[in-house]
Amino acid sequence: MIMSRIEAAPDQARGDLTERLLAGLPAEAVLTDPDITASYANDMASFCPAGAPAVVVLPRTVEEVQHVMRTATELRVPVVPQGARTGLSGGANASDGCIVLSLTRMDRILEINPVDRIAVVEPGVINATLSRAVNELGLYYPPDPSSWEMCTIGGNIGTASGGLCCVKYGVTAEYVLGLDVVLADGRLMSTGRRTAKGVAGYDMTRLFVGSEGSLGIVVRAVLALKPQPPQQLVLAAEFASAAAACDAVCRIMEGGHVPSLLELMDRTTVKAVNTIANMGLPETTEALLLAAFDTPDPTADLAAVGTLCEAAGATQVVPADDAAESELLLQARRLSLTALEAVRGVTMIDDVCVPRSRLGDLIEGVERIADKHQLTIGVVAHAGDGNTHPTVCFDAADPDESRRARESFDEIMALGLELGGTITGEHGVGVLKKEWLAREIGPVGIEMQRGIKQVFDPLGLLNPGKLF
Repeated sequence: MIMSRIEAAPDQARGDLTERLLAGLPAEAVLTDPDITASYANDMASFCPAGAPAVVVLPRTVEEVQHVMRTATELRVPVVPQGARTGLSGGANASDGCIVLSLTRMDRILEINPVDRIAVVEPGVINATLSRAVNELGLYYPPDPSSWEMCTIGGNIGTASGGLCCVKYGVTAEYVLGLDVVLADGRLMSTGRRTAKGVAGYDMTRLFVGSEGSLGIVVRAVLALKPQPPQQLVLAAEFASAAAACDAVCRIMEGGHVPSLLELMDRTTVKAVNTIANMGLPETTEALLLAAFDTPDPTADLAAVGTLCEAAGATQVVPADDAAESELLLQARRLSLTALEAVRGVTMIDDVCVPRSRLGDLIEGVERIADKHQLTIGVVAHAGDGNTHPTVCFDAADPDESRRARESFDEIMALGLELGGTITGEHGVGVLKKEWLAREIGPVGIEMQRGIKQVFDPLGLLNPGKLF
């Protein structure tokens, strides 16, 4: 077997693999220098092992991706697909002796159709690049992960990513109409449609969204677009307790309001942001809630939500008068991760999603876990859809502190499941949460998912070691 050859004689096996790849790829698309290939070994997640790739390939065409997969199948070499590697679960981490298939050079926007309200793109297109391109035509691509200036559409599809606007507009999966996918053996399959409706056969498109590159390589996507909404206005509400802020979230959603953004920052995060940016937020702020509306009359919507916040115990409510003030209010939220990273140097970002009605219970539980392990854990949340990001701050050079960080991370995931939630709302499973996926979906669920994997990837070459 070729894999045994790689183990016995890695240099020779790598040479054979490189030679086969170069038969169908330009020389500049095949990287073998160990110092360079090592830079493609992992994404941004902590506590996730990564191997040493045998080679990194950067294709520009579908045909080149097909050649890579045919070669990998013939030689029985695993393939790890990658986008911009901004992920937070280890889902793009290399395995020893693998081909890293970086799709960042497949970065063309192939079509924007204002009548059909679709865009057709390659996987390496940056989210922000697509968003700006469709904005110029009066259209809107809603999914907006926090890393939208860096992350790719292919990576967004692989992890079924979300963002700040999900409370109103939904996640990536709701905007993927169709895909072109290169399968493990190199065949090209098209799924889905370009039409507004379509229910022919099983929904294969949705199956690939969130599959983390374990079923096939997405090489083209048909994405749904919306008309560009009016400029949103933002309101900031300060609370003397996280419980009061979560009560306000429940009142807003129960009242039938549809904010374009509803974000929460706990006291730890607010303090961290104040420290690095001198935002002037009161030291007594236990929670900060940000709400936005992009409706025809956002001022009226903000007034109504402000009243609900005051009824829930807000100590101060500050609505913006214009786009510039709105952007200023949002700045604190955008600085959250940077601020928390500055606390101890390294962060481990959880991604637990719970029912909105249990949001307060989760935040209180995280506070208890932080006290138990003597760690700083800040919580930022897409509060409108219950998706929280408890962020564990720790010193990676301190073994005991690193151990406590990992233990607290696991306890937060257990708490999320206990509250009726899920271990990931938008970051994916990758390496980091494999054990927890099994706990969430159970043995029958794992058996069925492994069966699907077997159909698409019988040799187990696609992103091995991820998910389960």
